[in-house]
Amino acid sequence: MLAGDPFPPLSRAWGEGSDAPGLLAAGGELSVASLVQAYESGIFPWFNPGQPILWWSPDPRMVLRVQDFRIHRSLKKALQRFRADPRCEIRVNSNFVGVIQACAQMQRPTQRGTWIVPPMVEAYIAFHEAGYAHSFETWIDGKMVAGLYFVSVGRAVFGESMFTTVTDGSKFALAALIAACRAAGVAQLDCQQVTSHLASLGASPQPRAQFLEGLRQAKAQAPVAWQFSPADWQHLDQKA
Repeated sequence: MLAGDPFPPLSRAWGEGSDAPGLLAAGGELSVASLVQAYESGIFPWFNPGQPILWWSPDPRMVLRVQDFRIHRSLKKALQRFRADPRCEIRVNSNFVGVIQACAQMQRPTQRGTWIVPPMVEAYIAFHEAGYAHSFETWIDGKMVAGLYFVSVGRAVFGESMFTTVTDGSKFALAALIAACRAAGVAQLDCQQVTSHLASLGASPQPRAQFLEGLRQAKAQAPVAWQFSPADWQHLDQKA
């Protein structure tokens, strides 16, 4: 792909059993316009240092329906303590740059280095400034200790990455995002890749055709004005 080229049909994405299942295209640019076109089409960028920009649309797609979010007993107790502590709070978009930079620096046992390379950081900061990328952040004693960032187009939400420096910190941010999604009428959160960790939180694989139909409906709805207050936790307490 050259800069400005349209994306190929999703039917051209590499299938299961190939060396790179879900790979659709290489090249192009990480402009705001390209990212909007990609996410609206069910495509996302993911590449390692030294590689060209790689664009993906896996089938199946890992999706977390907000009504299926699981809070295990230990996390539920920790979240109750967090909510009751006046030193603890959830903030939205107060330090997006800090969140994505911290995510880029996280060392994960299942991968070497990071896929959030400097061009991705720069591109998503511009995406944030354009109103499409957002962060939910966990703060304790006035210090950001964890957070996550995601993309939002209409009422379609795409999870990207998270970081934490304290036990369960990023899970608190995710729980807050789920509560906000329920409040805003967001049906599901795209998790992109199938992992056992995401499955433990309630996510499950969804055929790409089904995912795209949900995306078609969600992206046509009015954008969410992302915010969070302690009263929003009630949406997490309600049974779906």
